[in-house]
Amino acid sequence: MRHNRRLRWAAIPIAASLSLVLAGCTQAQLNGFLPGFEEGAEPVTNHTERVSGLWVTSWIVLLVVGVITWGLTIWAVIAYRRRKGQTGLPVQLRYNMPIEVFYTIVPLILVLGFFAFTARDQQAIEQRFAEEDIDVKVEVIAKQWAWDFNYVNEDVYSPGIQGQLSEEGAKGSLVQSELPTLYLPVGANVEIALESRDVIHSFWVVDFLYKKDMFPGKTNYMSFVPTREGTYEGKCAELCGEYHSLMLFNVEVVSEAEYEEYIESLRDLGQEGQLSNEYDRNQNLPGTGEPELKEEHEAE
Repeated sequence: MRHNRRLRWAAIPIAASLSLVLAGCTQAQLNGFLPGFEEGAEPVTNHTERVSGLWVTSWIVLLVVGVITWGLTIWAVIAYRRRKGQTGLPVQLRYNMPIEVFYTIVPLILVLGFFAFTARDQQAIEQRFAEEDIDVKVEVIAKQWAWDFNYVNEDVYSPGIQGQLSEEGAKGSLVQSELPTLYLPVGANVEIALESRDVIHSFWVVDFLYKKDMFPGKTNYMSFVPTREGTYEGKCAELCGEYHSLMLFNVEVVSEAEYEEYIESLRDLGQEGQLSNEYDRNQNLPGTGEPELKEEHEAE
């Protein structure tokens, strides 16, 4: 009883100290120092908080497991060290069934738990909006080494070129004004269709805390709500060739009025319609051959 009372009294200051530390954490600390968060501001999208929650919780669980493991290891080293005057080997045990069961069940529970929470969050993030709920549809087409954007509902497009380096300085600096820029209205239900013209690429907006691969001949989708206005850096996250490092873009999350102005500016430039797959380099993929070639093959 006296031992339990001591543990109880020891737990009180530990819990109080932990609560004080957590209460003093900044927004960045509470979200695992991940990008996409600012003090007193909304997360960048409706999914970023979910991603950071999974990340931070996983690290807390792993840290607890690590502390317990390190503690038991250090305790065993100290408690069972060779004392002065001891000779020979200690008593050898063939096995300890309770410990072996413990060391089997606990990792299994951890693996199943991580899988369950990851699958739950992934399902929520990957869930596409119903057709009638989509406010903005964009087709993002990756190519070596730039991006094309089709604004589907508005029937306009914006072609892009790879990142350009200025001649100033020994190594040169990136010309931000030349980067392809994807405009999105804040608070809108956005669905992005991801396509590739040539090789495998990966669409990654750093502050969104999510990226998705783009495969030739296959369409992937991202559905989200941008919740904070700002400029966010994007890049290809799949090694795709010589100038992969310059396959960059920006995402501008703006008000509805600014978004409409941008769409009108594309119309003023004559960029109406949609960029098609006629520029794709992989026209020989299964199911993408020329119609006349198919007809000739069927005739033979």
